[in-house]
Amino acid sequence: MEAIDKEKDLRVNEQIRAPVVRLIDPEGKQLGIVERAKALRIAEELGLDLVEVAPNATPPVCRIMDYGKYRYELSKKERSSRKKQHTIVVKEIRLSPRTELHDIQTKCRQAREFLEDGNRVKVTVRFRGREVTRMDFGHQVMGKVVELLSDVAKVEKGPSMEGQDLVAFLAPK
Repeated sequence: MEAIDKEKDLRVNEQIRAPVVRLIDPEGKQLGIVERAKALRIAEELGLDLVEVAPNATPPVCRIMDYGKYRYELSKKERSSRKKQHTIVVKEIRLSPRTELHDIQTKCRQAREFLEDGNRVKVTVRFRGREVTRMDFGHQVMGKVVELLSDVAKVEKGPSMEGQDLVAFLAPK
């Protein structure tokens, strides 16, 4: 996104307003300070564009280049950098303090798939009503989940209370 915003700021050919510019040829050598009309003529003779690369300099710096090719290279670079990005997704499994062992195993099987895909897992034990008075049941359920997933996950953030929920975060090993 940033590369596209930067490219919109660039002025090309007749859009350049400065009467004189510091000119750089396609190989990167400086041709000195020349009038805009002469710089445009040189660029046209070479079959390229005159692109203002440093508009805030005094005088503005302009480069002779193929602007279409330059924009294409920028977009290609941006696409490849976007491909390399990996977003971390947090998946959640919810349990209650009264959840039985078989149901815990089923939820853990699902969490194992999430972890093997490289996602983090948020394990939530929700207390409803007077269940809050028996926190030890919630901690037992959380302990079973952590124990069942210990081979593929490490505890990133241990069990802690967030309102009515006991929450822990697991990350893939």
